[in-house]
Amino acid sequence: MDLSSYYHLIFISLALTLSTVIFLITQSKSKYKTRQRLPPGPPGWPIVGNLLQIANSGKPFFQHVRELLPKYGPIFTLKMGSRTMIVVSSAHLAHELLIEKGQLFASRPPETPTRTVFSCDKFTVNAALYGPVWRSLRRNMVQNGLSNTRLKEFKNVRDVALDKLVEKIKAEAQKENGLVYVLKNARFAVFCILLNMCFGLEMSEETVEKIDHMMKEVLITVSPRIDDFLPILSPLFSKQRKEAAAVRKKQIETLRPYIEQRRAILRAGLASDPTATPFSYLDTLFDLPIEGRRSGPTEPEIVTLCSEYLNGGTDTTATAIEWAIGRLIESPFMQTRLVDEIRAVVGARPVREADLDNMPYLHAFVKELLRKHPPTYLSLTHAVTEPATLGGYDIPTGCNVELFLPGISEDPKLWTNPENFDPERFLSGGEDADITGVRGIRMIPFGAGRRICPGLSMATIHVNLLIARLVQEFEWRAFPEGGNIDFTEKLEFTVVMKNSLRAKVIPRVY
Repeated sequence: MDLSSYYHLIFISLALTLSTVIFLITQSKSKYKTRQRLPPGPPGWPIVGNLLQIANSGKPFFQHVRELLPKYGPIFTLKMGSRTMIVVSSAHLAHELLIEKGQLFASRPPETPTRTVFSCDKFTVNAALYGPVWRSLRRNMVQNGLSNTRLKEFKNVRDVALDKLVEKIKAEAQKENGLVYVLKNARFAVFCILLNMCFGLEMSEETVEKIDHMMKEVLITVSPRIDDFLPILSPLFSKQRKEAAAVRKKQIETLRPYIEQRRAILRAGLASDPTATPFSYLDTLFDLPIEGRRSGPTEPEIVTLCSEYLNGGTDTTATAIEWAIGRLIESPFMQTRLVDEIRAVVGARPVREADLDNMPYLHAFVKELLRKHPPTYLSLTHAVTEPATLGGYDIPTGCNVELFLPGISEDPKLWTNPENFDPERFLSGGEDADITGVRGIRMIPFGAGRRICPGLSMATIHVNLLIARLVQEFEWRAFPEGGNIDFTEKLEFTVVMKNSLRAKVIPRVY
């Protein structure tokens, strides 16, 4: 052990000792306070609670949730250092949380110091506290950035990106003896679409890769650290805070030229750059009125909002495509049925957006995909605006309320054979589900209620269109030939396949 590590251990020991003393003093005074009735949960250690049990297990967090559900039921508490986490995993509790008491549970808990740097103190649609800033940002994104009318304006952008994706896969397959990586290619295509929708600019492949690399760096930087749960240890992480500040600076410097380029085009008139799109999400941000503020977003805030737009729709969609191709390889019958439906609707020409409405099996397949493989297993964290109750338990302000989606979409009380991947359940099976949660909660891959994902419509278009085009253009087979698909999960930015899917493709002949 080097000297630096030795001193770090001494510091941690002293910090935990001091924390224990403070904890015991606080506990001795607690008899004078009204005791809160929190949901049950596993026992933990003083100060750290369940944090070390989970952090040192080597398992993804969602696996812990799966294991705790049978013992503690559909609502339980985890003490994660200084944070209290309440996990909810049933349809009736989700309905109480998101619909019946939606306004009470519509806020967000305090962010970590690192996340605060990147969110400009919660100045994003997803992170903002429930209030005027959130209303301004969400209204703008939904009405001006992601409305059906705006989405249709980018139809040609999607068509071009899909054509490029097909050529990219063909080139990779030719070079690699028919083998391609699914997630990497899907992610690149989706990111290209979102960059164009965000900035309204045509970008080279090199530029796309540069921005993509920077965005991944941001996501890695904001990943949870132990000092996020034990702030008393924050002096040990000064190096990481400096690194985060450097990444934030790089993020601003990377996106600033494209923000200024778009601003210059708008000032000169769109005719000044024939390659620019008539509209972009960025256009809505330059002079966006914010309730309670005299001025619109600052440049760092614009960078943050553009980054949110890009990150929110990239990994989630690409992850869905990887799981979809895995399921189609596993079931040649599903793949054949999907191909037959596509051919019956469009013949030999490429699938386009307008064709999707005439493909019921595709829609059933995608709905089953989102039921069985939601991109994230825990929806974005909720918090109460004032002390509340849920399922008869107390929910204090400041705690993290986490919604475990598979607990709903895999509930045998709601679904027939929920462990099976079966698109037929939405056709002849007689089962159905409103993924928005408006007509009841059975599966909510995009959340529900006031904080439902604003990109729901865009995501479903992208997932349906990408799957249709990839299946139309290629036959997908396992690698090695005849092997089984490994559906083991792991947590990255989303829940992806533990072993990134590499598949064999054979171009279809028409």
